Amino acid sequence: MTNNSKFSHLPRAATGPMKCPLQGTSLLTSSHFNKGSAHPKDERTVFKLTGLLPPNVQTLDEQVDRAYQQYTNCESDLAKNTFMASMKAQNEVLYYKLLQTHLKEMFSVIYTPTEGDAIQNYSRLFRKPEGCFLSIRDQDAIEESFAAFGGEPEDIDYIVVSDGEEILGIGDQGVGAILISVAKLVITTLCAGIHPSRQLPVVLDCGTNNEELLNDKLYLGLKERRVRGDEYDQFVDKFVQTARKRFPNAYIHFEDFGLSNAKRILDRYQPQIPCFNDDVQGTGCVTLAAMLAALNVSKLPLENARVVIFGAGTAGTGIAEQIVEAMVAQSHKSKDDACQQIWCIDKPGLLLKSHGDKLTPGQATFARDDNEWPNDTNLDLLAVVRQVKPHVLIGTSTKPGAFSEEIVREMAKHVERPIVFPLSNPTRLHEAKPQDLYNWTDGKVLTATGSPFAPVEYKGQKYEIAECNNSTCFPGIGLGAVLSRSRLVSKKMLVAATEALQAKSPALEDPSRPLLPDVEDVREISVNIAAGVIRCAEKEGLAGQEGIPADDDELREWIRAQMWEPVYRPLEKGE
Repeated sequence: MTNNSKFSHLPRAATGPMKCPLQGTSLLTSSHFNKGSAHPKDERTVFKLTGLLPPNVQTLDEQVDRAYQQYTNCESDLAKNTFMASMKAQNEVLYYKLLQTHLKEMFSVIYTPTEGDAIQNYSRLFRKPEGCFLSIRDQDAIEESFAAFGGEPEDIDYIVVSDGEEILGIGDQGVGAILISVAKLVITTLCAGIHPSRQLPVVLDCGTNNEELLNDKLYLGLKERRVRGDEYDQFVDKFVQTARKRFPNAYIHFEDFGLSNAKRILDRYQPQIPCFNDDVQGTGCVTLAAMLAALNVSKLPLENARVVIFGAGTAGTGIAEQIVEAMVAQSHKSKDDACQQIWCIDKPGLLLKSHGDKLTPGQATFARDDNEWPNDTNLDLLAVVRQVKPHVLIGTSTKPGAFSEEIVREMAKHVERPIVFPLSNPTRLHEAKPQDLYNWTDGKVLTATGSPFAPVEYKGQKYEIAECNNSTCFPGIGLGAVLSRSRLVSKKMLVAATEALQAKSPALEDPSRPLLPDVEDVREISVNIAAGVIRCAEKEGLAGQEGIPADDDELREWIRAQMWEPVYRPLEKGE
């Protein structure tokens, strides 16, 4: 526990008594201070709670037991998601303790895929607003809106912002995107101990092109088509500049922006502020970590790997970029040479330079010379696999079954241990089922998926399937950036994060085990990732925090001491 740590004096250590300015029913309606039936007798007296609560004082564990029974009685996953949202609005410690206790079971309910259902139904399920709603039609109110979420510049560490254009594989959800910002911040708290009171979920409402929302009388967002061009860019910039002015040390996490904007916005602000895009960089980092573990098992150096990526959107090109950065860092190849080992396929087939303006900036980097391919070649996935003979096949296409038996068997003809990652989610959109991959490769495949899958059996042996879950990676990156007060999030910091995650791969000890660690182990993984990020920030001269321990073990203790835990702290009267 952090209470006994020599770093318990740090502002984020969150130990000891907590000043509470509220009393009576006002206290019980504050999710930050409310303990419900766990308020001890002295607090009931001091804060005028006598008569407002049943007399039996319960422990947090007893409250978790009761809450879990209520949770299991919900009839559907969406009902469970709604129940959890209600609990979060009532008692944040109990909410996080319940999640922490049943993390693996509840993860898919509070995040993908069930959170997607909640977002689609946001305007119909709406009860209580959470987060900051910024409208492109009221940009002058941005600074006033931020003022409601912190009086001091130091009050906010972590901001997640979305414009809702490309949500969790379900597309444009307009103002409902506030829930993806909320969900991402829940995960940063669960997985890396980012303080829930020091984070801010934001939605940039730029309109929506979703006809169902535009025609829904209950829709809560702007009922107009998405604003594009200069007006959109000015809105995003005003958000960024105002956020930096109000909360100068806050780390900004961009989430679920559209294909035409995600990489462009990241490229604009990455050299200026500490920012991150999980769809581009988080997906890239966790996939690269799984790939490095698989290459280690197959005894193939990264610099020699041939990689085919099917689906060259935000995620696919983000993965490609992380692979290139790792190749450059590990083998000292040039970026151009590293790009030559990656083949990207999207709607027009293999990306070629002749596609010109049809390519996004992210895709253009990986477009191949046309003269590499005969004019009469059909540049579909099978043709590319036949010619390239890839070691690694990655799917981010959202095309179910795209990795057919013919394609996988063709790949397996040419490499000893085919590495196949069907990453599209939710589960119904995966490019291949893990069981089929084992069957089609005579059990030689090394695989990780984008959604959770049950273990598979092949010739009497059971294999657990690794999930490329960004939640094992992005919270630790954010924690390292926040604690080090890094001025930027550099490419080398992301490589350091990837290497820290890959180092915890169970497959490194036993090749039959998963390529990535389980999400249940994520808090300690986040410590290791944060440590790697902090050390890299120091080496690059980006760290602004004083007093970072020089000893690596002490650094990990320093990190743990500043990670929020769901425990009840004593309340004291005060502002």
